[in-house]
Amino acid sequence: MKKEIAVWLLMGAFLVAGCEADSTGSNPPEQSEPPSRQVTIEPKQEMNQTLHWLGSSEGGQVKLYDNREAKDSHHIFTLEINGNTKDFDWYYLGDMGTDPQVHYTDLTGDGKEEAVVIIQTGRGTGLNNYDIHVVNADDFSEIKVQRYEEIVADHIESHVAKNGDGTLAIAVEALGQAYNFDYDFDPAPDYDQDELGFGGVTIYRLENQKIKLNLPGSVGISPTYVCDFNVTYACDKAKNEFIVDQIEVEPIENTKG
Repeated sequence: MKKEIAVWLLMGAFLVAGCEADSTGSNPPEQSEPPSRQVTIEPKQEMNQTLHWLGSSEGGQVKLYDNREAKDSHHIFTLEINGNTKDFDWYYLGDMGTDPQVHYTDLTGDGKEEAVVIIQTGRGTGLNNYDIHVVNADDFSEIKVQRYEEIVADHIESHVAKNGDGTLAIAVEALGQAYNFDYDFDPAPDYDQDELGFGGVTIYRLENQKIKLNLPGSVGISPTYVCDFNVTYACDKAKNEFIVDQIEVEPIENTKG
């Protein structure tokens, strides 16, 4: 029997073709349809002083700008791919101290590169959040990447129990694989929690033309992270999106057994 997973979004207390696109710019927790406004600009920043350059892909095919004159949204990014541009209303709280990552690579396996943008959306004590956006280079439509809330709800079960010696017993099942270990102290002895919490850390990266997500599970309100869920995505042609393909679970330090 699948239990409801405790999922916390902790960011608010601190200031995150082979497949065809179906959504773009989003405010967590879900991705919305792409904005209709499309603009044409000169690709170089000095040709348009309303744009602030944020980053480029290694070969320069993709450039990301902060559109400072946009007034119809809380934040607008201008994405340039091979000289063509479109505006995206992507979730952003401002400079978190980490520059956006911009890539141009084939993630769908169709032999055509996509633009990939990874933006830090939250940062604080015990918190580190990113969003990822994959954009079709031909028509600027955004390919959905399955959010961590869906992955937790559909593919992860967990149980936290307090041992008599002041430690915690952690039991996890991810994609049908079972994991059991002890965490060697109870960081919140007065806190009633029977499942792991998720959402304090959501870190995306690209590796070998695959999307990877580091999604630690936590206990306590602070929170204390007790194990890492390392998610690998695959392009699902039937669903037209990137969905979970593999999950590896690794206990974090201060574990035994």
